[in-house]
Amino acid sequence: MKVILTEDQLREGIRRMATEIRQHYANRPLTIVGVMIGSIVLLADLIRLLDIPLRVELVQARSYRNGTKPGPLVINLDLLSSGVRGRDVLLVDDIFDTGRTMWELVPQIDELGPSSVRTAVLLRKQGRCLVPMTPDFVGFDVPDAFVIGYGLDYK
Repeated sequence: MKVILTEDQLREGIRRMATEIRQHYANRPLTIVGVMIGSIVLLADLIRLLDIPLRVELVQARSYRNGTKPGPLVINLDLLSSGVRGRDVLLVDDIFDTGRTMWELVPQIDELGPSSVRTAVLLRKQGRCLVPMTPDFVGFDVPDAFVIGYGLDYK
C-alpha cells in the first residue's frame, strides 16, 4: 500500500480548509451537512477547527455496493433533523471523484430553501470529474487511484 498523504499533511490540509471556510462565512451561522458515511472523520476534525456558530446535520448518499464499481446513486435526506431554510449550508464529503454525488445532492438541498449551498471535500481526484462542477473547498488534489483510510468508506 502506498501512502499518498501523511498524518501531518492531512492535519495541515484540514486546518487550511477550516481557515478558508471560517473566512468565507465570517462568523455567520452555518449548517454543515456531512455526507454519510465517508465524511465522518473529516466532519469531526473540521468542526473542531471551526469557531463559528454552526449546526451539524447528516445525509446519506451511496453509489458503491460491493466492491469498487459504482452503481446508481441513492440519496437519503431523511437524516436531516432540522430545517436548512434560510441558512448557509456547507455539504462535506470525503472525496470528489466523478462529481455525481455532489452534482445530484446540491439541487436536492437547494430545494429545501437554504440561503446558500457550498461544498467541501477532503480529496478531489484528478481527471475523473464527469460533471460541470468543482467543490468550493478542497483539502487535496490526488491522483486517479483507489484510495482508502481516514474514514473513506470501503464497500
